[in-house]
Amino acid sequence: MFQIMEQAQSLERHGKKIYHFEIGDPDFSSPVVAKEALKEAIDNNLTKYAPSSGLLEYRQACQTMTKRSRGFTPDLSQLLVTPGANVQIYLACACLLDPGDEVIVQDPCFVSYESIINSLRGNVIRVPLKESNRFVVDPADIARLISPKTKAIVINSPHNPTGSVISEEIFREIYRICDEHDVYLLSDEVYGRMIFDDSDVSFFSPSQIDSCQSRTVIFHSLSKTYAMTGWRIGAVTGPSSLISKMTLLYETINSCVPPFIQYAAAKLLMQDPQASQQMINHYSRRRDVFMKRLKEVDRWSCIAPLGAFYAFVNINKTGMDSESYANYLLNRFGIATCPGVYFGPGGEGYLRFSFANSEENLNMMFDIIGDSL
Repeated sequence: MFQIMEQAQSLERHGKKIYHFEIGDPDFSSPVVAKEALKEAIDNNLTKYAPSSGLLEYRQACQTMTKRSRGFTPDLSQLLVTPGANVQIYLACACLLDPGDEVIVQDPCFVSYESIINSLRGNVIRVPLKESNRFVVDPADIARLISPKTKAIVINSPHNPTGSVISEEIFREIYRICDEHDVYLLSDEVYGRMIFDDSDVSFFSPSQIDSCQSRTVIFHSLSKTYAMTGWRIGAVTGPSSLISKMTLLYETINSCVPPFIQYAAAKLLMQDPQASQQMINHYSRRRDVFMKRLKEVDRWSCIAPLGAFYAFVNINKTGMDSESYANYLLNRFGIATCPGVYFGPGGEGYLRFSFANSEENLNMMFDIIGDSL
């Protein structure tokens, strides 16, 4: 995705107007509370080392938010502060996997899962998501893929790239399968707050089953829901025995997250926990604009996303593969998107559009392509 963005920026430098729908980077400013707290922290010289596990104030804020959103208060020993969620996935897999171990992932899925698992010499096992099932994973499909080598299952809800949301009933069945086979359930919840009001499914975290004390691990950051992608701040929650190993590994790799960033994040969570709601309302309206205008393009179709800020558009009627079609849109119309195949074989035949962009640009995109497609 970053390579697509670089290609698009290169075209911009040569004078081509580009409309960016390729990457999930909110177009909103970070919350004022966080920015002011960051300045305050630096002015007060909060610029030295912090504990590798994280600043106490931020971990306490994470405890409060977890109680509010998921109904339990994790122990401090269950929390590790990290620069965003990607490294959380790496640390968890590095501390769980031996070479040859298997990890079940949704297909399509967030691109980093496969790279991380492969880099650790694990094996990726794909469970297909079907458009006919609104891209919601079927627990029976997961059960069929379990083997003696299965170490973990990674589930992402709300889902990148499709915007699907998993119900409590399905999550409980997935957890039961994990419990039966003694498998970890790695729950990527970076879009956890981003579920639209008209969704018929409410947010549910498997951590509400075991309070992250036995097999559930929550990946989470402030990047998406608070428009803080460049801050690189988040916290992972899991069983204390696993978190302690992840903390030692993180200490070896990166020492700690800058304390002034943690201080600002803590202030935000404690003083303005609803800062993300206004952004989510905007995403909902943009989703509606996208879905309405999509009807004007004969060869496109899309299941309306219930969460996150992505539309996964079916382009099979164009007769082109997703990478070729994405390049065609970029070079002819200046519309930057992400080929579905980048998210795995199950994404072929689709393009992912991020509507972390203005309604004006969404409308402009459809005006530009007109009847050309």
